[in-house]
This record gives sequence, structure tokens and C-alpha cells, in this order.
Amino acid sequence: MKKIILASASPRRIELLRQLGCKFRVMPSRVEEKINPRLSPVRNAKRLSHSKTLDVASRLSKGIVVAADTIVVFRRNILGKPKNKKEAQRMLKMLSGNEHRVITGITVIDAKTRKTKQAKVVTRVKFRKLDKKIINRYIATGEPLDKAGAYGIQGKGSLLVEEIKGDYFNVVGLPLNCLNQILEEFETSLL
Repeated sequence: MKKIILASASPRRIELLRQLGCKFRVMPSRVEEKINPRLSPVRNAKRLSHSKTLDVASRLSKGIVVAADTIVVFRRNILGKPKNKKEAQRMLKMLSGNEHRVITGITVIDAKTRKTKQAKVVTRVKFRKLDKKIINRYIATGEPLDKAGAYGIQGKGSLLVEEIKGDYFNVVGLPLNCLNQILEEFETSLL
């Protein structure tokens, strides 16, 4: 089994892989996560994950480099991480009672052979109707401030979600089933 290198310092991605008990190394990418407004959300997610894997693979002689980039999209608007509480409040008001998409681009590269495989996973998430009091209480937890779309489904943000269609782990930030299928093509696995 080849060594897996996660090109991310995301605590959520690290925790998901740890929960599976798989062996991996963390080597964060130095790529700046900039959205290209001329590209679709899917193309942005795939492009960013690809750039991250290339950056890390260029510093290695072997290993399977894994990167993901997750984007939250509401009516063609990409919702990044809120810069402050006011922006988090604006995003949560926007998502209240509505459905949005969570798109993750995944790239896997063999650092030795440069074999590359990419995929995308899209999950639809519907929020329940949120009043100002609920939004402010959630923001007061501090949880929304470092998360795209201003919520974390694996934490207190789960209380805002009415329904999801698709991969739950994609919304957390790493679609494990899709990733494992790609890794099997590289003669490795999360099992």
C-alpha cells in the first residue's frame, strides 16, 4: 500500500481520515485559495484541488498526494469563509429556508509517476427557516467564522439543516467514498 499524503491542514479533513484509522501524512499545500470569477464553481474546485496536489507532489519523490477544495454555492454565488460576524449573518440569512450546493473537487496524484485523477462531488443542502435569534445564537458559538457558507454540518450547524441530498461527508469537506474509489485506482485505499 502506497503512502497517502494529505495536501491540507484542514482539521475536518484530518479528523475524517483519523476516524477511519488510515495511515497518512499531512503536508499542507502553499497554494493560495483564490476563486477565478470566470470559471464555474465546479471548475474552480477542481482547479484549486489540482494546484494543491501539484504543489505538494513537486516536493516529494513518492507517495499518493490527495487534495480537496470545497465550495458552497447559492444561486450562482460562491460563499467563502465569512470575514466577520456581519458577513456570517448575511450568509446565514441568505441560506435560511433555501437550498444550496456544496461542491468538492478532489485530485489525487502519484508523486513518482505523476498519474493524476480528478473528480467532483455535489451535495444539495436545504436549511430550515432561521429567525434572527437563531442566527445570532449560532454566530455567538464562533463556529461559522472559519467555514465556507458560514456553517459546519458536523457541529452545531447541523441544527440549521433540514435536508441533504447526496454525500454528507462532502459537506464536512472530504467525500470519503469518492476518494476511496479514486485511491483504489492508485493501488491504495482508506481501508
